[in-house]
Amino acid sequence: MGVSFDDLRGLALARQFPDGAASVAGLVAVTGPIQSQTARSPFLGLAARRPGTTHAEVTAAYESGDLVRGSTLRGTVHTCTAAQHPLLHLGTRAGQRTRWQQLLKLEHGSLDDLWDSTEAFARDEWRTPAELIGHLHEWLERVEGRDEVTTLQVGRYLAFGHGGLVRRPLKGPWSGQGAPVYRAATAVIGEPAAEPSLDDLVRLHLRCHGPASRQDIAWWSGLGLRAVGEVLDRLGLVGEEGPDGRTYVDLPGGPPPREPSGVLLLPEFDALMCGYDPPARVRFAEPEHVRRLWLQANGMVLPPLLVDGRITGYWRATGSARTRPLEVVHFTGTRRPRKAELEAPVAALEAALDIAIAEVTVSRESV
Repeated sequence: MGVSFDDLRGLALARQFPDGAASVAGLVAVTGPIQSQTARSPFLGLAARRPGTTHAEVTAAYESGDLVRGSTLRGTVHTCTAAQHPLLHLGTRAGQRTRWQQLLKLEHGSLDDLWDSTEAFARDEWRTPAELIGHLHEWLERVEGRDEVTTLQVGRYLAFGHGGLVRRPLKGPWSGQGAPVYRAATAVIGEPAAEPSLDDLVRLHLRCHGPASRQDIAWWSGLGLRAVGEVLDRLGLVGEEGPDGRTYVDLPGGPPPREPSGVLLLPEFDALMCGYDPPARVRFAEPEHVRRLWLQANGMVLPPLLVDGRITGYWRATGSARTRPLEVVHFTGTRRPRKAELEAPVAALEAALDIAIAEVTVSRESV
């Protein structure tokens, strides 16, 4: 029979918008890691999925270590639970290894030696990016007898982007874009309770985002298609053909389809955009709308507007003052959000960022 994009959307939304999460960490455990290079994204994504979530509550989860933030999947910043982090760390080491080998061209040491040395350097205290870069230079001089990384534009990333570190703001709120400091993940959350595996990483994706194709899983995890295929073969999951000719697999026992009614204000890099291979995001939005939201020039994403389970526009709350205006934009041919429908999502936005919205305007944009 096969599955349609409508089928895939309903099943994915059931996972991404569950009911009854007792805590923000409990919600992340169910819905999965949150892409967080925009620091406010976890606050907004959690508030959109869990009514009543506040800025103080998410901050407390970070401060306690129930939630942690670091450079993991695809080498990008993600927020996850303490239990999820070892899986993301393992996937990052596997998925980023080839790129790092090409950049560093190590002849005497190994990437694992470098990564372990970096974690040891950041085990007993929080380290600044400058300190981690200095450690990288020292290691290369000592082990390789050269330090060519100083000529690479990605040199800063190579000092802390391997997944074994977590980060926190040096000062300012967790929802701000302030300078970070880094520490070994095991020093913050302890050693994993069980040995992580790539099989468990793929299960995590399917639990949070399924059904998924191997292309979806590969894009999300940063693993190659061959590695994902090997995992799926081991798991023995039976798939169905999708409308794009790809095979979609899922774990048994998932929730029934769901399509949230009404309006939600989602964050930049929301899971509905970043949990899937780019061509497969059409399960949530028209192709031209996806292209409008993802700004190719700088790699940023406009915060999506979700109306009745479909992405139909975007929103802006501009400025840095505590009181700000909110602009909601819907695309031509989509339903205009009603004023009354915006009351709850605006209240969620205010609570998540600890701000006040002065006025709300709704406009239409042709794409």
